[in-house]
Amino acid sequence: MSVAPSPQAPLCDRAASALVLWAPQWRPDQKDVAAREHAAATGLHAFFDSSDCFRRVELASASRLTPAEVRRHVAAATTAFSSVIGIEVLELGPVVKLLSGPALIEGGTHVVLRIIEYSPESLDERRRFVVDWHHGGPGVVQGVESLPSDIQAAVRAGLQADAPR
Repeated sequence: MSVAPSPQAPLCDRAASALVLWAPQWRPDQKDVAAREHAAATGLHAFFDSSDCFRRVELASASRLTPAEVRRHVAAATTAFSSVIGIEVLELGPVVKLLSGPALIEGGTHVVLRIIEYSPESLDERRRFVVDWHHGGPGVVQGVESLPSDIQAAVRAGLQADAPR
């Protein structure tokens, strides 16, 4: 996994309540969009339902994380939040490379997330960074079944859910 720019302070705060907005931002030639969005939603819900990253979380999907869309979601929320986080899913899928030599196949899963922290008062961006997460290696071939757990692992690493804050 890599984070750019690096290093980043943890975003998880076990004492905070958070509104987390997520939006897919696929490349124009992306295949299987509906399946990938379902996997992303499943994995994100599973992560926030089972982690203690925040005391309370409201997770919502957005078409894009534009300032207007973020403001609309915050205004529609029924409670106030001490954290507002955006997660743009840029890549979520299996990867297979054909090689020459002893290892003829190298594959796995690739997840790329752009994470944005907003000021809960002004909704201005405090910071934004990209998480580039890979799982796999020589001889590994994975399908779409692992995508929900792969995005969970990428979010855990990117938000630094296991780090004390």
